[in-house]
Amino acid sequence: MESVLHSPLALFILQAAVVIVTSRAIGLVARRLRQPMVVAEIVAGIVLGPSLLGWLLPHASEVLFPTASLPLLGMVSQIGLVLFMFLIGLELDPKLLKDRPHVSVAISHTSIVVPFLLGALVALGLHARLSSPSVPLTSYVLFTGAAMSVTAFPVLARILVERRLLRSRVGAIAIACAAVDDVTAWCILAFVVSIVRSSDVRGAVLTSALALAYLAVMLLAVRPALGRVTRRTKIGLSQNVVAVVLVGLLASSWATELIGIHALFGAFLFGAVLPKQGSFASALAEKIEDLVVVFLLPMFFAYSGLRTQVGLLSTPESWMVCALFVAVASVGKFGGSAVAARVMGIPWRESSAIGVLMNTRGLMELIVLNIGLDLGVISPTVFTMLVIMALVTTFVTTPALQRIYPIEELAKDLAEPVDQAVPAPAPRAYTALACVAFEGSAPGLLKLGTSLAGNEPAAGRLYALHLVRSNNRASFVLEQRDGGSVPGEEATFAPLVESARREGADVRPLSFVSGDPARDICGVADVKRADVVLLGWHKPLLGTTVLSGTVHQVMKSARSDVGVFVDRGLRRIERVLVPYLGRDHDRAALRLARRLADNTGATITVLHVVQPDVRSGARERFAEEFGERAPGGRTYEVVFKTVSHATPAEAVVAESVNGYDLIVVGIGVQWGLQHRSFGIRTEAILRRTGVSVLVVRNAERPVAEPSLEARARLATTP
Repeated sequence: MESVLHSPLALFILQAAVVIVTSRAIGLVARRLRQPMVVAEIVAGIVLGPSLLGWLLPHASEVLFPTASLPLLGMVSQIGLVLFMFLIGLELDPKLLKDRPHVSVAISHTSIVVPFLLGALVALGLHARLSSPSVPLTSYVLFTGAAMSVTAFPVLARILVERRLLRSRVGAIAIACAAVDDVTAWCILAFVVSIVRSSDVRGAVLTSALALAYLAVMLLAVRPALGRVTRRTKIGLSQNVVAVVLVGLLASSWATELIGIHALFGAFLFGAVLPKQGSFASALAEKIEDLVVVFLLPMFFAYSGLRTQVGLLSTPESWMVCALFVAVASVGKFGGSAVAARVMGIPWRESSAIGVLMNTRGLMELIVLNIGLDLGVISPTVFTMLVIMALVTTFVTTPALQRIYPIEELAKDLAEPVDQAVPAPAPRAYTALACVAFEGSAPGLLKLGTSLAGNEPAAGRLYALHLVRSNNRASFVLEQRDGGSVPGEEATFAPLVESARREGADVRPLSFVSGDPARDICGVADVKRADVVLLGWHKPLLGTTVLSGTVHQVMKSARSDVGVFVDRGLRRIERVLVPYLGRDHDRAALRLARRLADNTGATITVLHVVQPDVRSGARERFAEEFGERAPGGRTYEVVFKTVSHATPAEAVVAESVNGYDLIVVGIGVQWGLQHRSFGIRTEAILRRTGVSVLVVRNAERPVAEPSLEARARLATTP
């Protein structure tokens, strides 16, 4: 094995595969903890470094990440950072400041000055203990202050998107402050780097002057030229246009590296000056970001992790200093932002939420720290302490935000818009909520949903819900911020709306980003006072489980009846089979069958299965529970069948061959339909019938007034 890895290419390929797999595996855990992906990637880097892998398996660590391979890994990570900083520049938009320019600038500058001063004071006191005598005091103090001042704009933006706060007052202020913070902090860092790299004050002044001149060229000459390029590419991005942009990006990075303020600043500036009008920026980001986020950035995290040595913090004193860095960084960012926001007239709760968001550091902090380590300004020990600080401040953002500014508080702020935008259905109006995940599932769910809701808006209505998971793409954040449609919305709802028009039904589409689909489905069902929630089924990659995952969570938590629809090409509803054993879920299936009969005039066959030699008075009970004439005057036929069979599910399979369009069956072990942790073994009704099936779960609780949380989740829908 070791002989094979003597090839630099073979070794790098193995390293890349290990890094990507580790990052994605830890990312699954981070997602369950409601943490951004950057937390998982930082942890993955530390896991693969000397802090864990090198400690537990030193020989394996030396084979996989030998010292000689680090320069190549570092070079690849630098290329990834150049492209990533360009994407960060693309996300920045001057329009963020148009509503509250003074508020945003005041809060942002305070959130930089306060942690900068606190960090500088701490560095001043610890310079003799933590820094080498060869490092000038000025460089060390300025760099530590700059490291404390960074806010991770991309991480903050993604947290706002996932919590649907981007268009709230808190989100609008926070994203604007983060944008100003990013630009200001990088300018400060560029100045600090110029001082560190220069041998004297004269050199630092010259570097700063060249940087200002370059900034003027970018704003006055390059930006208008890029504007002309974007106006000519309204149809789409050709490879030639992408090539021109990449060459410009590399030229900008090369220029700032020659000036002496690092190539990353040139990449960031080039992305920032690129015009954001139209779809050019988001389309360009979409072409670049998958390779950067999935492949190149994990290389940077691995490289940072290999330089992070938690073992260097071997004494209680060193851990106390690390805790001091965390406390100073948090107090400076949170306190400075929150107090400034309160002074600007923002209530304390919202001010505190802004402070929590501004304390997010993540990847941006790691970029700053690697620059400092490469320049020799900070030691490996300080580097490790500040990496831990970045990880802790990023990790606590989401839980702290939920505690300080829970979504229920957002509901109170938006209660009036919710009442106006989402009027409650008229009394006795039947409401169905169909959750459409894919374009192919829309027609069948529409047919079933309109048949339950009916074609008269006064009698019932149908909401079609499409949820989209957020991702780490810059283009995704750009689209959400600009008020664009949710990705996939048009393709998913186009056949839905078209079919609804042909059917004469009143379908109202809803679409938004969701980090927790089951919870959001139940919340929307509460807000809309849905009588039934319809979910489509799609075969999983592994196994044949139907009632698992999101479906199981909705069935477990919803206060409405829930129907899981297995579509076998449902195009008409004329004959419906309802298996019946008298349980609660069977009665819920009967209710839905009657609703279908009311609206379509379908023939309903109620199949009562009894054990052999058992006499049943089923017909009398059914006749009392299931009327044979619709309230609106439409007549429909109800056929009662009683069969004896040792296995109820097999009896349904045998009856299903008699030309039915739909089987409506209550969930239950007697039908072989129940949730199992490792799949369903006896789904005979689903596996052995060629008929569309609706599996029904009876509402465990009556539909009540929607909670504040549910109202907030819908109120923040784009």
